Amino acid sequence: MIASDLDGTLLRDDGAPSARTVRALRTAEDAGAEIVIVTARPPRFVDRLAGATGLTGTAVCSNGALVYDIATRSVVSSRVLSLALARQVATALAAAVPEVGFALETGNQVFYEPAYRLRLSEDAGAELPVPSLAELWLTQAPVTKLLAWSDRLDADTLLAAARQGAGDAVQLTHSGGRGLLEISAPGVTKAGTLSRLCAARGIEAAEVIAFGDMPNDLSVLEWAGTGYAMANAHPAVLAAVPAHTLTNEEDGVAAVIERLYAARVGPQAVAGA
Repeated sequence: MIASDLDGTLLRDDGAPSARTVRALRTAEDAGAEIVIVTARPPRFVDRLAGATGLTGTAVCSNGALVYDIATRSVVSSRVLSLALARQVATALAAAVPEVGFALETGNQVFYEPAYRLRLSEDAGAELPVPSLAELWLTQAPVTKLLAWSDRLDADTLLAAARQGAGDAVQLTHSGGRGLLEISAPGVTKAGTLSRLCAARGIEAAEVIAFGDMPNDLSVLEWAGTGYAMANAHPAVLAAVPAHTLTNEEDGVAAVIERLYAARVGPQAVAGA
C-alpha cells in the first residue's frame, strides 16, 4: 500500500498533482499496489480532486475521522466528535487564547461562528454561518472535527495552548494552516484509521509506504514500514522521520515510486527523479 497526504505532499502548491505524479501512481496501481489518500481534508475536497484527476480508491479523511470510498462517494466508516466534548474543549481554549474562533466540520459542510473568519476557497458552497458561538453547539449534523482559528497565533503556538487547556480529552493536531488547529475525538488519528483499514485487507505495516509533511502526518509516517518526510515538511516531521524525499514542488512522491518501480517506468524517468 502507498499512503499519501495531499497538501504539501502529493499536490503541488497550486493544489493539483503533476502529470508525473499521476503517472507514477498509476504505475504503482498497475503493479498491484493500493493507493490510499490520508488527509485532513474533508470528502468534498477529495471529490473535486477525483473529478479533476480520475483518482479512485479509498481516502482516509478528516485526520482519520472518516473512511471514504471515492468511486461511490460514500462514507464507509466514521468516528465523530461529540458536541458536548467539542464545547468543553472550546471553552477551555477560549479561556487560554482570547479572540479564538471556532467552526465545526462535518465532512460535507462547515458551520462557523462570527469569530471564525478563516475562509478557504475550497469551502465555497459548503460554509454555513451561525449567528453566535452559543448557536454553534446546536448543530445537528455529526461532527468530524472542531476547528479553532486565531489570526494572531501560528498553529504550533495554538497547539501548545490547546494541550495545556484540553489535555488528553481530545486528539489535537494541525496540518500547517496559519493559526488553524484541528481537534478530533479521542484516539482519532490518521495512523489509527489506516492501520484498521490495512488489517481488514490483510496488509502489514511493513508493507505500507507513507508520505507526509505536517504534524498530523507523523502518526502515519512512524507507523508505516517506510515513511518519507517531504523536504518541505514541518521541522518536527523532518527531525522525527529518517527518510526524506524531494519537495512537493519537485514531485517527491513520484521520485520514490519511480525508484520502486524502475523496471516499469523505464530508466529515463528514474534518471529524471
